[in-house]
Amino acid sequence: MRKTARYPEHKKNNLESSRTQYAGGSSGTLSIKLFYDTYESKEDVRKYTHEIEKLIEIDPDLHSPPPLKFIWGMDSKEPFICTLESITKRFTMFLDDGIPVRATLDVTFKEYKLKLNEREINIQSPDKTKVHITQRGDSLWLIASKAYGDATLWRSIAELNKIKNPRFLEPGTKIIIPPLE
Repeated sequence: MRKTARYPEHKKNNLESSRTQYAGGSSGTLSIKLFYDTYESKEDVRKYTHEIEKLIEIDPDLHSPPPLKFIWGMDSKEPFICTLESITKRFTMFLDDGIPVRATLDVTFKEYKLKLNEREINIQSPDKTKVHITQRGDSLWLIASKAYGDATLWRSIAELNKIKNPRFLEPGTKIIIPPLE
């Protein structure tokens, strides 16, 4: 399982080095190697590998591959909800007539968020109210991402500062960033 945190650098001319600030995490990925062997039964191994390949096909109702629940061992409180992101298939053994009977699949699953998990439901801002002076290229989405680790929380900043058009921020404007409740 791989999960990362983002710490972008903020450069200031008067500092020796850049300042870093947590800006959120990335979706988790889970990579697994699957091994199939049908040599003893002399069956075509593609009969079984195709079942995994179908999981990356587009569901006509969703217009995307279906979300999956990956469970190993006992079911947990927070199962790994994901989509199949990639498959690499290799056939490594064949019968005399060319039918493949052994294969490996390298599969990668990408975390798929349906809703907030228990830890995220109670997310709070670690500090008190902050003030941000806008710079060229700033957006409320970027400011919320930096302040809260979640760009979708921009509305509370817009409401408090009576910003009618969140797409346009005048450089040099003082914006108050409230703590999360």
